[in-house]
Amino acid sequence: MRKYYLDNVRWFTVVIVVLYHVLYMYNGEGIQGVVGKITDLDVQYYDVFQYIVYPWIMVLLFMVSGISSRLYLEKHSHKEFLAGRTRKLLVPSTIGILVFHFIQGYLNITISGVVDHMPPVMKVIVCLACGISILWYIQVLWVFSLVLVLIRKVEKDRLYKLCGKAGLPVLIALSLVAFGAAQILNTPVIVLYRFGLYGFVFLLGYFVLSHDEVVEVLKKWFPLFLLAAAGLGTAFCLNYFGQNYAGESVNRTILFVAYGYFASLAIIGGMAKYGDVSNAFTQWMSKRSFGLYVFHYLCISVVAVYVAMPGLVPPLVSYLLSLIAGFGGAYLLNAVISRIPFFRWAVLGIKKERKTNA
Repeated sequence: MRKYYLDNVRWFTVVIVVLYHVLYMYNGEGIQGVVGKITDLDVQYYDVFQYIVYPWIMVLLFMVSGISSRLYLEKHSHKEFLAGRTRKLLVPSTIGILVFHFIQGYLNITISGVVDHMPPVMKVIVCLACGISILWYIQVLWVFSLVLVLIRKVEKDRLYKLCGKAGLPVLIALSLVAFGAAQILNTPVIVLYRFGLYGFVFLLGYFVLSHDEVVEVLKKWFPLFLLAAAGLGTAFCLNYFGQNYAGESVNRTILFVAYGYFASLAIIGGMAKYGDVSNAFTQWMSKRSFGLYVFHYLCISVVAVYVAMPGLVPPLVSYLLSLIAGFGGAYLLNAVISRIPFFRWAVLGIKKERKTNA
């Protein structure tokens, strides 16, 4: 049976990502690469939303990706898995940049203004590099998929079967492993590529959280995980509000990692317990979650560059327009591009339709 709660966790998290990026674009905490503060408030207290969600949104997505990988590989071969992942993940984050996402790159360098005096050739190169933007997630996920196949050929489900016995003490103890993983394989300067932490939670999803027995533990102890997440999250916000939550001085701390870890387990357990449902709304959201993720930041950036930066409207209107664009613009782009031959494959990884003889 399909695990609907995984679909619901995925689209719910993407919705949170959109809300996060609206506030992130105009953050007043000095985080670089965006428009930044556009209000005259001394402190933008609502920016705390970014601190509440940032430690767990990507951890959760990688966990769910690990679980989904296991479920897919139970019924498909390695060849099918890699072919599907390459089409869905690698193609949009490489070819897609050349044919479409360079637009995001142009908007990013316009916001930063760092290439104003660069030669045209260098501007093009930087534009393409910046076009990766939020696609870093699917790039990293593709790399993890390759590594997973190699691991499977070696461990042959021995470790997987052992992990099915994980109970509450093991799940709690693994938070320390997550903290250790957060200290390694972090790329310099570009803090998004955290191969240690994200690789660990991806494999955690595959080896541990894909077991129904482990999910039952999460469901049973959901109040405990929720309480732990609430306490850690409150402590994190109180300790670090106003600091760069994405910087290594914060994102490698035990408080950051523990909060992200337990919040993710709480959401999975809670959704498995209360959100394992499917209806017209959840199906609609789930079907379009990938398109929402791929296009939302572009639409937010358009409003930021051409409306908010010139100060054409009051700050509140800029926020509202960014929110509307993040959802409405993304859904519109998804609907259009998913219907255009070649672009639907290059930008969204949608399988090419085979022509059949009438």
